Amino acid sequence: MNYEAVIGLEVHAQMLTESKIFCGCSTKFGSEPNTQTCPVCIGMPGVLPVLNRKALEFAIKTGLAMNCRISPYSRFARKNYFYPDLPKGYQISQYELPICEHGFLEILIEGETRRIGITRIHMEEDAGKNIHEGSGNFSFVDLNRTGVPLMEIVSEPDMRTPREASEYMKRLRAILRYLGVCDGNMEQGSLRCDANVSVRPMGQREFGTRAEVKNINSFKFVEKALEYEIKRQIRLLEEGGKVIQETRLWDSSKGITESMRSKEEAHDYRYFPEPDLVPMMPTNEWVDEIRTSLPELPDKKRGRFISAYGLPEYDADLLTAEKTMAEWFEEAVRAGAQPKTVSNWMTGELARLLNEENTSIETCQLKPVQLAEMIRLIDNGTISGKIAKTVFDEMYRTAKNPEEIIKEKGLLQISDSGAIEKAIDEVIEKNPKEAERFRAGDEKLISFFVGQVMKSTRGKANPQMVNEILKKKLGG
Repeated sequence: MNYEAVIGLEVHAQMLTESKIFCGCSTKFGSEPNTQTCPVCIGMPGVLPVLNRKALEFAIKTGLAMNCRISPYSRFARKNYFYPDLPKGYQISQYELPICEHGFLEILIEGETRRIGITRIHMEEDAGKNIHEGSGNFSFVDLNRTGVPLMEIVSEPDMRTPREASEYMKRLRAILRYLGVCDGNMEQGSLRCDANVSVRPMGQREFGTRAEVKNINSFKFVEKALEYEIKRQIRLLEEGGKVIQETRLWDSSKGITESMRSKEEAHDYRYFPEPDLVPMMPTNEWVDEIRTSLPELPDKKRGRFISAYGLPEYDADLLTAEKTMAEWFEEAVRAGAQPKTVSNWMTGELARLLNEENTSIETCQLKPVQLAEMIRLIDNGTISGKIAKTVFDEMYRTAKNPEEIIKEKGLLQISDSGAIEKAIDEVIEKNPKEAERFRAGDEKLISFFVGQVMKSTRGKANPQMVNEILKKKLGG
C-alpha cells in the first residue's frame, strides 16, 4: 500500500523586544543564570503582569505579513501544567481568542507554488530552562528565559513531504527576519519547531493518528526528523501495529525519534481566561499604521530583482533569502556596478568566504562600494578577472580599498603590447612543437599558450590582448 504524510508545524519565535512580555527584565541571551528575573516573571504572590506593547505590535506585524486576519478582540489564557522550569505552575498564553488567524504562506517546490495555511498566531511567555549537564545527581533551573515573549505560529496540516516542511520553515524565518521581529537563530533557541506528522493510505481523506516531534533545531533536522518519523509510522502500520498519539524527541546524534510522553489535548491544560490581563482590542487605525510600516517582503523583493535587474530566478532566490544580503546587493548596484556582475561575485566568492568562516554578511568588513570599485577596475582593464580574485580576498580580510591593494601588491594589469609580445615570443620559443601543432590546425592549444603567458606574467597580462597577439603570431 502507498502512503502519504500529513505534516503541520508549530513554530515558536522569540520576539526581538528588549524586555520580557509582562515585566521589564532584559531578554538578552547568554547572561549568568537567574540574573534577569524579578517577582513578576518568577511568579511571586501578589504581582501583576503588564503587557509589553512592542510584543503586541510585533505579533500584529507578523500576522499582516502572513496574510492573517487581525482579531479586533483577543485575550490571554492560563495554560496549566507542572514542570520545574515553570515557576507559576501555569503559562500565560492564548487559547480560544488568538491575535491572528486564517493566513497563509507560499513556498516554491520544483518551480511550483504551494500555499500553506496558517491556522493562528498567538502570543505567550516562554518557560525557563532545566540544566542537567555537569551537575552530578542534581538538575538546576535557570529562569532568565521565563517571560521572554514568544509567538507561536501554527500551520494547517497542508504539507506532504519533509522538503515542503523545510522550505516552509525557511520562508517563515526569512519573513520574521525581514520584519525584524525575530533573529531566527535556531541554535540559540529563538526559533523552535515542533512537527505534527501522520500517515494515511493514498486517496484516504481522514487523517491518521499523529505524533508530535520536538527538539528540531535546524532546517536539515526538520527534513531528517520527518523522514525518519514517516518511515517509522509506515513500517508500524505495515507490520499490523497502530500509531499512538504521543510526543517524541528527535535525537540528531542517533538520527531517530524517541518516545517522550503521551500527547496532551487542550483539555489537559485546563485553559481559562487570564484574570490579571485585560482583553486586547487594537484599533483599525493602529493596525493600518503597522501595515504601512511593513518592509518589502522576500517574495515581492525576489520578483523585483528578476524584473528590475534582469537576474535569473536562481540568483534572485539566493540574494533575497536574507534582507541584509539583498540590501548589500542593491547598495553595490547603486554604486555603479552591473547587477549580474555583482550577483556573480556575491553568490560565488563572497558566499564561499562567508561559508568558510561560518559567518554572515552582517559581520563582513567588505563594503558594497568596494566591490563596485573593484568591478570598475576590471571593466577598464586595470586588473584582470584572475587578479580580481586575489584583490577580492584581500579586501574581504582587511577591508582595504581595491586600488590600495593593487598598489601594495603590484597587481596592475599589463596592457603594454610590447611587454606582452615579448612574453609571447618567449613562450613560443620554449614550446616549438606545440606551436607547430597549432599551425597545423590544433586550435585547442590556444588555451595552453594563454595559460603559459599568464603564468609567465604572474596573471598580470591583459587576457584579451594576449589572445589577439597570440593568434597573429601563431598564425603567421
